[in-house]
Amino acid sequence: MTRTPPDPDARHLALQARLAAIVMALAMVLWMGAQWLGGRLGWDVRYVFLFDLAAIAAFVWAMAVTWRIWQRQRGRRGNP
Repeated sequence: MTRTPPDPDARHLALQARLAAIVMALAMVLWMGAQWLGGRLGWDVRYVFLFDLAAIAAFVWAMAVTWRIWQRQRGRRGNP
């Protein structure tokens, strides 16, 4: 039984999806850690807010990548 090599475009999309998932998970863990640490150490609210903005930026980026992957998949299948 022979296997055909994976399509390079499909492999690229899979790597992008994996990267987006890692960014989402890491952003959530780091954000939660920063919130906990900020409360524990009594950081000023404006500094903790920077972590909120960084987490939002990471999620927006990951959602944009996910949207692009979804659009490419639809295009490859021929769906309008």
